[in-house]
Amino acid sequence: MEKKAVMSSSVAGLVLLCLAAVVHATESPEYEVVHSEPDFEVRLYGESTWMSSSVDGITFREATYLGFHRLFQYIQGANLNNSRIPMTFPVLTSVVPGAEPFHSSPYTVFFYLPAKFQASPPVPLTELHLRSDAWSSRCVAVRKFSGVAREGSITKEMEQLALSLSRSPWANSTSSKSKFAYSIAQYDSPLRLIGRTNEVWVDVDASGSEGCASGSGGMATY
Repeated sequence: MEKKAVMSSSVAGLVLLCLAAVVHATESPEYEVVHSEPDFEVRLYGESTWMSSSVDGITFREATYLGFHRLFQYIQGANLNNSRIPMTFPVLTSVVPGAEPFHSSPYTVFFYLPAKFQASPPVPLTELHLRSDAWSSRCVAVRKFSGVAREGSITKEMEQLALSLSRSPWANSTSSKSKFAYSIAQYDSPLRLIGRTNEVWVDVDASGSEGCASGSGGMATY
């Protein structure tokens, strides 16, 4: 019990030390809104490069903190170039479908690389166990929610997004190609207590959607 309390205290320390960097984030991935309803929207994201950290089976909250701690070391210079990389947003935590309770790494935490490093990301130090992920263009259904993202709230928001999709032209459109069940995007430092912005993301199939297939306008940042 005492050991668990020490771990929880350590995780809390990582929250303040690492995620506080989100306060200074200025860049985010570009997207185009191709479908909008009162409680969700569908976005077309262009090709992009992210650095990712897979985390073993613990809670969503601890996985986000521990995964981002590795990524934070990377952007602070723990890479072969000793490059310091500006903070970006959101911090994205993806959940692997069917992972619980026995999957070894049910969560993956993603850091969006700034434009300067998109084409050639600095190679992370081996001991960080990070990998570079090149994302193809994709369609994502997004529902915004406030407050602190915890197990209870993210499950509720995911269920609400699934219900909204089932009542829309995007019913039965969840992408079978995605290796993640859903993702939680967090835009704020944990030091911000009021007016927090979070999102739940679900990849949707672009086929049959003229907007996602071709995109009619320029990209816009969040």
